[in-house]
Amino acid sequence: MNQVKMISAAVAVAAIVGIGFYAGLSNSTGELAKSNSFRSAVVLDATLCDAYAGLPEQLAALVPGMIWIEGGTYSMGSDVHYADEAPVHERWVDGFWVDSHEVTNAQFSKFIQETGYVTVAERAPDPSMHSDIPVEQLVAGGVVFKTSLDSSDGFNSRWAFVAHASWRNPEGPGSHIMDRGNHPVVQIVVEDAEAYADWAGNSLPSEAEWEYAARGGIERAAYAWGAELAPEGKQLANTWQGLFPFANQEIDGFAGTSPVGCYPANGYSLYDMIGNAWELTADIYDANANTQVMKGGSYLCAENYCQRYRPAARHPQERDLPTGHVSFRTIRRAS
Repeated sequence: MNQVKMISAAVAVAAIVGIGFYAGLSNSTGELAKSNSFRSAVVLDATLCDAYAGLPEQLAALVPGMIWIEGGTYSMGSDVHYADEAPVHERWVDGFWVDSHEVTNAQFSKFIQETGYVTVAERAPDPSMHSDIPVEQLVAGGVVFKTSLDSSDGFNSRWAFVAHASWRNPEGPGSHIMDRGNHPVVQIVVEDAEAYADWAGNSLPSEAEWEYAARGGIERAAYAWGAELAPEGKQLANTWQGLFPFANQEIDGFAGTSPVGCYPANGYSLYDMIGNAWELTADIYDANANTQVMKGGSYLCAENYCQRYRPAARHPQERDLPTGHVSFRTIRRAS
């Protein structure tokens, strides 16, 4: 993506948020995974983020770091929120393994070290494909959420293209992930996520699989944990507390991404299915618009803006637009 398009896309991202108002396992493996005793062996500690290095624990499991989700029928979507979530309908999904948390910087770094893969955000656009743009303007980078106290604009929060922002430097030059190995990797597009998943022998979840996993066995609830966003005032996901984009109260202690597993797991022992970072799925949102479905909301979703920190919520993401609040997790199907 060239810089001109990236800047335009940055504006589109802001509009998008505003619109929200704002190598498979064998059959025998699948059968083994269905036993309760086996499933309990792969459940991770509820205090995962406290001293977590960013890589899955090597537990006595066929698929370390992943949880088996038994297949079934559930009510997908919502009739009381955004139009693109309706109508509620019954959906069947087969059983599958799913990462217990979002792919971390440490995990993604291992993939890069072993493959030499270069992400989309790290690739300068091909000059031969953009002859109308000066070569010096064709730079690699990604879109970053910026908050500043500019004297001319006042308190201004915005999205902006930042040259050389990437998964290694999420906010651009000067930022780093040295102390964020256990945070979800960001500045990732679907091509990058698919490359990682393929390397791991996995794939991206379909939207239906993702939503089924996010609900954690709770049928038709607004949130992954029940009917209230913050029951008894307790923050159960990394979201924006306060008036977006002017004041983040940081009640949960995080202004950006948080280490994975800092909030209670859902009913399927999965962490951060809601909030922290948006998660890419394998489904196309609009074939004519080159957009992918992403789910779960991020640390930028607030009550007055977005409100997509719900299992039913869905949102389009440009397939070639790396941003600082989009990540992913992978699944592995039993057959």
